[in-house]
Amino acid sequence: MSNIIRGRGAQIHIPNKFQKNYRDNSESWVEEALKVKFETKTFREHPKNIISKNESPDIPFTYSINPYQGCEHGCIYCYARNSHEYWGFDAALDFETKIIFKPDAPELLRKKFRSRSWKPELIVLSGNTDCYQPLERKMKITRNLLKVFLQYGNPVGIITKNVLILRDIDILGQLAKEKLVKVIFSITTLDDTLRQKLEPRSAAGSKKMKAIEKLVNLGIPVSVLMGPVIPGINNHEIPSIIRRSAEAGAYDISMVMIRLNGVIGKIFKDWLHRYYPEREEKVWNQICALHQGKVNESRWGYRMRGDGKLSESIHRLFKTVKKHYFKSDVKHEFALDRFRRDGSGWLFK
Repeated sequence: MSNIIRGRGAQIHIPNKFQKNYRDNSESWVEEALKVKFETKTFREHPKNIISKNESPDIPFTYSINPYQGCEHGCIYCYARNSHEYWGFDAALDFETKIIFKPDAPELLRKKFRSRSWKPELIVLSGNTDCYQPLERKMKITRNLLKVFLQYGNPVGIITKNVLILRDIDILGQLAKEKLVKVIFSITTLDDTLRQKLEPRSAAGSKKMKAIEKLVNLGIPVSVLMGPVIPGINNHEIPSIIRRSAEAGAYDISMVMIRLNGVIGKIFKDWLHRYYPEREEKVWNQICALHQGKVNESRWGYRMRGDGKLSESIHRLFKTVKKHYFKSDVKHEFALDRFRRDGSGWLFK
């Protein structure tokens, strides 16, 4: 396709709602932009605190750390795109080409663990953007955070869609021995042609499955999140993703439905028009059918699950197939009695 920016999910710039002056995204600008190679630019951030507290009742963890803001994976559906506007960037191309990194994160976490106010509790990497996105290969902020979790014996959960996590199996293995880690692999599709359009800089589905198998064989517990399910795009892959996840050794699998919050609706609709013009209207209408006629849902308990007959049908299929391949309801419990406020645990050089 001649009107596609290769290697990027979003194909447009859109106005930042916090900025009064913004260049109009005319068709002539798009044509000119296609001739430009969109290089990633990085910006250093020095936060005073690194742990974020979640107040949402339908998210199963309280604390999270985001070593990066913005994400090179370029997932077109990513709910975190909206947060990039708070940094003065747009939620489309800026989100995946202008990445903020926080190199002080490990020391800030160490300081928090030493504080008498901290009580050992699960912290998730990351609640917003992927802690193993491509920039992590160079920055190693996530790796250094894992060293701190191991040193102080505090449990950590990891959500990722990047096989770069295998680089850190030395630390993850030791965390697993103390029951201090769980990995959640996010898998949207096993179709690599679709993956290159939907999330162009993430790992291929087949590589993710091999990574899951390797982690599990080393005693590191892994579950799978199929997300998001997009009717008319990837919902037909539910049986194959569940089956392959079980075969790879994942102990559990869950799913989340697509919701296009904030400006993501505009970004996704442009993507849909460019890649799937013949089914654009059908897919858009089906997404609306999940959320009472809208593409977004803000009600707790429904925003990530969906509502209505189409949602019920998709969840029924997921539940039926999961029951077939995941025979037992395995729960992974973290050890909270390993915490060492003085950090007298194992250290890595």
